Amino acid sequence: MDWSQSSIPPMRLEARFGDRMVPAFVDRPTSIWAMIAEAAARNPDGDAIVCGDKRLSWRELVTQSADIAAGLVKLGLVPGDRVAVLLGNRIEFVLTMFAAAHAGLVTVLLSVRQQKPEIAYVLTDCGAKLLVHEAALADRLPDARDVQELKHRIAVDDYAARSQFAALRGNATVPDPATVGEEDTAMILYTSGTTGKPKGAMLAHCTIIHSSMVFVSCLKLTEKDRSIAAVPLGHVTGVVANVTTMARCAGALIIMPEFKAAEYLKLAARERVTYTVMVPAMYNLCLLQPDFDSYDLSSWRIGGFGGAPMPIATIEKLAAKIPGLQLANCYGATETTSPSTMMPAQFVASHIDSVGLPCPGATIIVVDAEGRELPRGEIGEIWIHGGSVIKGYWNNPKATAESFTGGFWHSGDLGSVDADNFVRVFDRQKDMINRGGLKIYSAEVESVLAGHPAVIESAIIAKPCPVLGERVHAVVVVRNDVERKTLQAWCAERLSDYKVPETMDLWTDPLPRNANGKIIKRQLRESLATASSAAAS
Repeated sequence: MDWSQSSIPPMRLEARFGDRMVPAFVDRPTSIWAMIAEAAARNPDGDAIVCGDKRLSWRELVTQSADIAAGLVKLGLVPGDRVAVLLGNRIEFVLTMFAAAHAGLVTVLLSVRQQKPEIAYVLTDCGAKLLVHEAALADRLPDARDVQELKHRIAVDDYAARSQFAALRGNATVPDPATVGEEDTAMILYTSGTTGKPKGAMLAHCTIIHSSMVFVSCLKLTEKDRSIAAVPLGHVTGVVANVTTMARCAGALIIMPEFKAAEYLKLAARERVTYTVMVPAMYNLCLLQPDFDSYDLSSWRIGGFGGAPMPIATIEKLAAKIPGLQLANCYGATETTSPSTMMPAQFVASHIDSVGLPCPGATIIVVDAEGRELPRGEIGEIWIHGGSVIKGYWNNPKATAESFTGGFWHSGDLGSVDADNFVRVFDRQKDMINRGGLKIYSAEVESVLAGHPAVIESAIIAKPCPVLGERVHAVVVVRNDVERKTLQAWCAERLSDYKVPETMDLWTDPLPRNANGKIIKRQLRESLATASSAAAS
């Protein structure tokens, strides 16, 4: 079974990234800026961005972005230079990203939850020349001696006296858009590495455009659609499923600075939102609002979700309260530039355990430990191929070689593909924790804990949570008296807040290990479950 070709533009096989042959849309923009310019030409006076009391039409957004691009060029930046963005959900995020596209620069997205060591690592690894950051996060920025290639820092603040962003505007002349190749890197998004070091996924212009066109064609989005961006724009879902997808269809992007269920409902009703992509926990929090039924959400027609399974009870409640809402399970990753599968609306109820069909142009197989394709229905590691799969990791050929084979990305997820092409995901990469859609690798947290003088060793495991799915739990072997809050504070100074263990067991005995010396985390999970059951009874 495949997507109905009636809504999917024509595709053909094309050579990409040297040795790959991938299905690509025949009629497509050749760069992100070209896609943005097309949106302004099709819908010049329509809303492009709404954020609080600020509104920009597509005409205004393109004009302001080009003006800022001229300001970036005046700083001495040239095509290919990296511009790091440490901004929350705000208009300046989109303006900076679009300006970078105009100037042929590479946008490097940082999370506002990252701490100084994480920020320093990314800035150093990518060799960023400019950092555009929230003024309120100035104390988290690394010292100049630690990021010697960083030449410029520009603060953004709603309070004009603290903001330097306006200095990029007001240029007398705006140069023509830079010439870029479709395979050139447009963005770098860092993913948590199993070794503790993040890897910079290189998203090319062609992969971002392909994914944006997949969203638009599969969900039948038009310039009349209005997307609410409630997830962080600095993640792949925010930047592709929201920002660039709305550019492709020339629709409106409604930006929420921070997700709060009560505010989401007010905004969705007031702005007549039609489309969004969130994690299931966010839908649950909305349904828990006591005044949910008082909001007119009849315009909301597409509810994308991913990052975790949607509880059946949530699906049933949404169907009862918003009959016109079509849920769309979207499975993907940074390495696949967001979606690899989507569930057609007509199959949601009948395939509740599936993440959908491969997106147009995507091939999904499951393989055994030797990399041999398994028959339909058998469980193995999911490998993904297609026009949205990235070319590799920045400055990391070893990780690229380990994660890609013949253009297929090794997802690390265990799943199956049935006879009708529906994909199922049964387990995640070993030791990964999924906290409300935010992925946390235990090795990264364990590495930070290992740096504390009182810690001998540690193991990070998932603690089940009815709201977020999983939370971070630590089992730490210590050599002397140390308080849990001390170790948590140590982690909080070095990790994004969602990665910090919320609960912790302190041991003096060694962790359980198998004959090969590997920690038996299954035993730790069973012990945690037993302790939780005893505490609840």
